[in-house]
Amino acid sequence: MRKPHLHLPPAPRPAAVLPASRPSPVLSPALALALFLGLLLAVTAAPARAADNGSWSVYPASPAAAARPYFYVSADPGQTIEDKVVVANRTGAPLTFRLYAADAYNTARDGGFAVRTLKERMRGVGAWAKPARDRVTVPAHGSVTVPVTLTVPRDAEPGDHPGAIVALDERVDAGSGSLAVGVQRAVGARVYLRVSGPALPAISVEDVRISHHQPLVPGLGAGTATISYTLRNTGNVTLDPKVQLRVRGLFGRTLLSRALTRIPAELLPGQRVRLSEPWHGSPQFDRGEVTLTASAQGTRESASASFLALPWLVVAVAFAAGVAGGVLLVRVRRGRARRSVPARPSRPESPTPSRRRSSPSVPR
Repeated sequence: MRKPHLHLPPAPRPAAVLPASRPSPVLSPALALALFLGLLLAVTAAPARAADNGSWSVYPASPAAAARPYFYVSADPGQTIEDKVVVANRTGAPLTFRLYAADAYNTARDGGFAVRTLKERMRGVGAWAKPARDRVTVPAHGSVTVPVTLTVPRDAEPGDHPGAIVALDERVDAGSGSLAVGVQRAVGARVYLRVSGPALPAISVEDVRISHHQPLVPGLGAGTATISYTLRNTGNVTLDPKVQLRVRGLFGRTLLSRALTRIPAELLPGQRVRLSEPWHGSPQFDRGEVTLTASAQGTRESASASFLALPWLVVAVAFAAGVAGGVLLVRVRRGRARRSVPARPSRPESPTPSRRRSSPSVPR
């Protein structure tokens, strides 16, 4: 069974604010303790200064006048950065958390911002950032500030290395309902680290496909289609992509042109996501081409795929009728050919040769 991962939804585009979180059910309690549960954080409204799930929050330490919603760090290879993270308890009882740094990635499901679980291998922020304490107990309605050291390796690749500082509640709460479900919660303050060097934005669109869903009988219902594609960040900086969809039919007619909205707000370096777009009212009989153009600051790329829309029931019936008609035509022609061929005359019988009779001899 594949382990679920901690999921931090994308920050809103207008302002870089971490959303709050709420728990999601994962595995049964017994399996959860054995496999060390991953976590899922969903989107709700959040304070502008912290990632918050209503019970506790995590945010960078800073003066009240300069509150930071997340860590944003620029560093050179080999440089060490010192900072602090605050874990605040909003409940009426003490809470104990596991504190760790994690790498970020895009989820395959929707491209959301997610971070690795504690037992996964870390290659970036998760390996380079170290909280001074890996466990912390926060008193009721109190907070604890923990120093964090971020050491960038000398051979670190330039560009963006996103991650998070995560406060994990290791308790597994029993879920409600007929199923035995365990719930584990965590909150993470995002870390946006940029290592100095050449910034190379690059995006690609790959594996464009279109599948049609048409009524069996043309005209009795609307045609629909699903356009799927892979969006990939092939550069070294985080992108805010835009995707334009254009569909042309026979003779260059424009059937569809729209800007897609279900796109991840942050496509992280080296990540790819598989996305799909429904097309309601697609043609039931046409031939054309689908083109997707992805763009972000400093990069632009397109990919296309052709399609053939046919009413397959009509085609099948026409094919069957054609086969039946062809068989009947062949039989008719064979019958006519047999009747038109003249009968061959029979050979006359040869007369039986008669033997010449000799006259009787007269005795002398």
